[in-house]
Amino acid sequence: MNRRSLLKGLALLPALPLAGHSSLSLAEAIANAPSVVALDKPHSAWREQLSAEAYAVLFEEDTEAPGSSPLNQEKRSGTYICAACYLPLFASQHKYESGTGWPSFTQPIAGHIGTKRDARLFFLRTEYHCARCGGHQGHVFDDGPKPRSERWCNNGVALRFIAEGETLPELRS
Repeated sequence: MNRRSLLKGLALLPALPLAGHSSLSLAEAIANAPSVVALDKPHSAWREQLSAEAYAVLFEEDTEAPGSSPLNQEKRSGTYICAACYLPLFASQHKYESGTGWPSFTQPIAGHIGTKRDARLFFLRTEYHCARCGGHQGHVFDDGPKPRSERWCNNGVALRFIAEGETLPELRS
């Protein structure tokens, strides 16, 4: 199964509304959300909208250097969105300092993440990606804090932070 067919199967999961609802808070947007619809957009089409580094991480499954993301130091309340399509992926109250050098979270926004098994480093891991555009975000591990014990280890360049009180941008197509 490839990423595109996996994402099309996620179309019934909750997500944020499309254009026209950007004045809603994150909580209101999630509460009023229709299903997430996977974009039918070739990865190469994102190249013009992203930096070379963000494109490499999101659509070539690269990894940024540990400690390189300014999001490691981000402590404000807000929402972390996919750097490609702007789908909200994490709420700031679930961010924590994991000591790994990458922004880490205890859980994603339900229905906004897809996963697949990854054995590229010769051991099995779970990769996760944006459920809307398929952009690679990072890997989830079972060594996080209680009660969930999950560490959603994210590439900072694959995210954008929107501070609480700022309007979430409209989803990009």
